[in-house]
Amino acid sequence: MKSIRLDSRRLFLHSTLAAIALLCGCKPSEPGPSASGSAAGSGPIRIGEFASLTGSEATFGQSSHQGTQLAIEEINKAGGVLGRQIELITEDNQTKPGESATIAKKLINRDRVVALLGEVASGRSIEAAYVCQAAGTPMVSPSSTNPKVTEIGDFIFRVCFIDKFQGELLAKFAQRTLKAKKVAVLSDVSAPYSVGLAEFFTKPFLAAGGTITAEQKYQTKDKDFRAALTAIKATEPDAIFVPGYYTEAGLIVAQARQLGLTVPIFGGDGWESPQLIEIAGAALENTFYSTHYSPQVSSPESNAFTKAFQARFNGSIPDAMAALGYDSAKVLVDAIRRAGSTDPIKIKEALATTKDFPGVTGKTTLDAQRNASKGAVIMTVKDGKFLFVETFTP
Repeated sequence: MKSIRLDSRRLFLHSTLAAIALLCGCKPSEPGPSASGSAAGSGPIRIGEFASLTGSEATFGQSSHQGTQLAIEEINKAGGVLGRQIELITEDNQTKPGESATIAKKLINRDRVVALLGEVASGRSIEAAYVCQAAGTPMVSPSSTNPKVTEIGDFIFRVCFIDKFQGELLAKFAQRTLKAKKVAVLSDVSAPYSVGLAEFFTKPFLAAGGTITAEQKYQTKDKDFRAALTAIKATEPDAIFVPGYYTEAGLIVAQARQLGLTVPIFGGDGWESPQLIEIAGAALENTFYSTHYSPQVSSPESNAFTKAFQARFNGSIPDAMAALGYDSAKVLVDAIRRAGSTDPIKIKEALATTKDFPGVTGKTTLDAQRNASKGAVIMTVKDGKFLFVETFTP
């Protein structure tokens, strides 16, 4: 009886460990993401990337991926890192909720990546960040601005500004440049990015003496915004703030103009897409948005990047998502080099000490919360083209 009870306990313990391992997304017998943490090794160093290459926000993922791809190609051409080439394994989350977490598990457990790059949208980055934190695998987001992304844990980093800074600069822009004392807000309640940016704009705008005339809501993939815009029009705002993504923002601008709303309409970096012009066209006159980078702002790094990007991608002009994708890959590989190892823990520690790394979007220094202190630019649309307006620094 004694031996039977012992066997039962062993069986129970084995089953429990197996269940825990299954919930974590890996088999009990699997080693960690990096079986060899030394600089020496055979074969390429695998880095995972997840992006919205298809779906409603595909231009985000495509631009970010192109920047990342260019960076990895340049690194490999220069000899790689630690004497090894980089293998970029890219997965498409199709802009679908839940896909990023599934992809992160696959990249870590099956493809054995040492770190992940992604995503643009904060909601999708948050999904994958929980997986990466639990697995002890570093993740670097190129352009997710919601503060909650890096709050998930010490393995999660970003190379862009956060929405607290973006909201404050937009509040200043509205009052100082647009001379707006009364602003209406139309935000996407289903997107963490939009909800957060609306909050970070509203607080400083009110604190500086401004008035919010209306707070209307919509959801991702909505097509008709006329009821919300009609309610906004009745409050007679000096400007309208739309902290959403380009797919809905373009429709909102077009429908606002159809309803006779001629006041300035402005938003954040979620507007950053050539498709914005395709959707709204001439209606975008007197609209503005903040973003991370403009090739119209000259610097040695930006000029070299723009030239290389155009040569690689058939003359295409890079946007902020491409620039941040490029910078995120360069920052990650620099951390691997400084770590002298492919051990995810050592890479994480090296990332945390990143200071004054020269990039296309400016120097990257990561603070104690693993966020980058970066400047921003304001863009407008004139005659169907994006034009630089002004720069904001932290």
